[in-house]
Amino acid sequence: MEIWNVGNRIVNTYIYQIEDGYIMIDTGYDNGLNKVLKKMEKNNLKPENIRYIFLTHAHDDHAGFINEIMNKFPKIKLICNSKSIEVLKKGQNPFEGGCSSKLALFFCNIIKIFGRGKHLFPIISEENLKRTISINEANKNEIEKILKGNVYDTPGHTKDSISLMLNDGKFFCGDASMNGLPSINKITIWIENKKEYVESWKK
Repeated sequence: MEIWNVGNRIVNTYIYQIEDGYIMIDTGYDNGLNKVLKKMEKNNLKPENIRYIFLTHAHDDHAGFINEIMNKFPKIKLICNSKSIEVLKKGQNPFEGGCSSKLALFFCNIIKIFGRGKHLFPIISEENLKRTISINEANKNEIEKILKGNVYDTPGHTKDSISLMLNDGKFFCGDASMNGLPSINKITIWIENKKEYVESWKK
């Protein structure tokens, strides 16, 4: 299965194909939609064919332009953890937990300098909430058929963190793990709950 990353060095936004269109995994910051659309165009991907967005967790760099893209393309539905809804309605990251290392703390302070310290993003509209599918035990099997993979709860970075393993073995975990600076040994830079984070790593 071909995977396209239409994000950037800081924020990954992945796209893969299903029978009737595309799945988008996460969005980026609230000002990033136009750049993502341009990258899609370069890869001959039509944004109007996006059917679902799979949200790994509701942080500003993953949920930032959900509202905008759903407004622009009314066929898109959002798939997320039910625990993500309260954050999407608030439009701000929770501030539970803390940085995982001194390097992570330094990076968090850099983010503040660039005006991202409040971790705000546009609140999801009531109309788009109606097009949001919260994963639960009753609908999980059907959602996994749509996504062509299995969904796993991987809390710790956030309480709503979920991951997706496609049928061909490709694994998307949001920030349950990070690759490259400022993370060390693939440990994410922010951890809400250390015990849950360790259990998710074991999983």
